[in-house]
Amino acid sequence: MRVYDYTATNLDGSEAPLSAYKGDVLLVVNTATGCGFTPQYEDLEKIYANHRTKGFEILDFPCNQFREQAPGSDEEIHQFCTMKFGTEFPQFKKIDVNGENAFPLFKEMATEKPFVGFGRGPKALMMNQVAKSVDKEFGDAAYIKWNFTKFLFDREGNLIERFEPTAKMEDVEAAIEKLL
Repeated sequence: MRVYDYTATNLDGSEAPLSAYKGDVLLVVNTATGCGFTPQYEDLEKIYANHRTKGFEILDFPCNQFREQAPGSDEEIHQFCTMKFGTEFPQFKKIDVNGENAFPLFKEMATEKPFVGFGRGPKALMMNQVAKSVDKEFGDAAYIKWNFTKFLFDREGNLIERFEPTAKMEDVEAAIEKLL
């Protein structure tokens, strides 16, 4: 799969061909403003600030499919992220990541790099239980298990790695640095 083959929708409704990011290392993430993982916005912004001048971009896709944890309008979500976390990376219109209306990029990413678990520890055990409730809603099409699932692409647009929301942000940054 190649991320550059897709077009997203900017907050103003205009089309955003992802081919505009050719040559950059990309981290594509589905986010939510009312999730237990929402503080990851701070970590994401730090990573972005550390590496954006080296050809790195984060593409933020808010999603309200996981217990309605991104209920605001696109503008409200954007204001929340910029005011509370100072985010400067590109944010697109809210999307679905699972089900029949899922944004095709997320379907393809999740198929190429399927869910293999939340890891070990208390957070992972909790997330396994929570994700089961989502699976009931989407069945076999629940490719994305929760908010803040991250997909890392190299400079050629090839999908390299998937990180679940429980992954350590230091590990995410280390993988990014290897590609830079």
